[in-house]
Amino acid sequence: MKITCSLILVSICVPTNSILRTTLPEDGRLNFTGLGLKYGHPVEEHEVTTEDGYILTFFHIKGKRKPPVFVIHGIADTADVFIIRGKTSLVIALADAGHDVWVANYRGNKYGRKHLKLNPDKDFKFWDFSLHEVGYYDLPAMMDYILKHTGEKKIQTIGHSQGATTLYVLLSKRPEYNGKIEIMVGLAPVAFLTDVRFPVSLIAQFGPLLGEVFKSIGVEETFPENSSTTAFVRFICSQDVFSYEMCFLLFAFHFVGFDTKRFEPSFLKVLMGHYPGGTSRKNFMHVNQLVLSKRFCEFDYGPKGNLDHYGYVVPPDYNLHQVTTKVALFVGENDVLCTVKDVDILRSILPNVVHYHIMEDKVWNHIDFTLGNDMNITLFPHIFKLLDKYNK
Repeated sequence: MKITCSLILVSICVPTNSILRTTLPEDGRLNFTGLGLKYGHPVEEHEVTTEDGYILTFFHIKGKRKPPVFVIHGIADTADVFIIRGKTSLVIALADAGHDVWVANYRGNKYGRKHLKLNPDKDFKFWDFSLHEVGYYDLPAMMDYILKHTGEKKIQTIGHSQGATTLYVLLSKRPEYNGKIEIMVGLAPVAFLTDVRFPVSLIAQFGPLLGEVFKSIGVEETFPENSSTTAFVRFICSQDVFSYEMCFLLFAFHFVGFDTKRFEPSFLKVLMGHYPGGTSRKNFMHVNQLVLSKRFCEFDYGPKGNLDHYGYVVPPDYNLHQVTTKVALFVGENDVLCTVKDVDILRSILPNVVHYHIMEDKVWNHIDFTLGNDMNITLFPHIFKLLDKYNK
């Protein structure tokens, strides 16, 4: 019997052949392509290979309005997050409005577990990546594919959380891509993490130790799609009784901000059919480093490793002055991960912020930008206005 070990709050081990099953609603069982078809928009699946050999599957819904809109998910997530609200989700709303929509998946999630040479189930090297490689390799590979496929010269981008972070990485390290983006919309746009709140701030203090523990026992992939750990989380969080209270009221809301009116109990089962989507241990460690260092910088390999990688004993900062494309920033006052204070730091450094918006409802949190039940009323009109305004 195979045993898979991972972390929720403590290390847990669950037999893979245990009967951790629950009945999910249809939208919790359908994949991105199935959800697109259900809500009136056939989906094309495309594959692209990055410069370093990762093979990514991402999605396209054809539309007549140009330029293309490229939507990018956050950490341990997938493209699914932008469509699981059905008619009130961002992807369907964009498609209904006629936009040509492309939705990213980056390495390590269930749509990005292929490589030209490496086996994700056997080769630890497959998981040797963080948000840096996503920004440096994955995003430009998909962007170039979109531009070549459509014949357009520019795209519009929407990134949530680490989806925005990786765009900053791309545009600072490969500044020529600024000329390929008409407008970048950042939703809870993580860069600086100087003001994260409890309990995230407390857990971050133990992050380096936990990272070394997982490394020592050979855990480099977090929450793989078909693992017993992911099955356990989905089982616990998709029951008819106590799941909402246990998984959100007592746990998740502490990490994203409490907003019970936008995330109703009946939606939990849909979400758990799609989340978590998987990523690398190193990706989480990079985010943890940003919290502890209070800098927006490259991965810290330690003094000797940094000398080998960068020629300096400390990792270099990402040069945000290189991000010259037009940027719009959206933040919620109740977001405990990406706070107004930290977005203000980002805003003060970026050279071309054309729009800055604090969401009107003071309880707006980190996940309301992707999962809120009223996004079509409270958020999308702002986004659509920007897409229309900055349309070549």
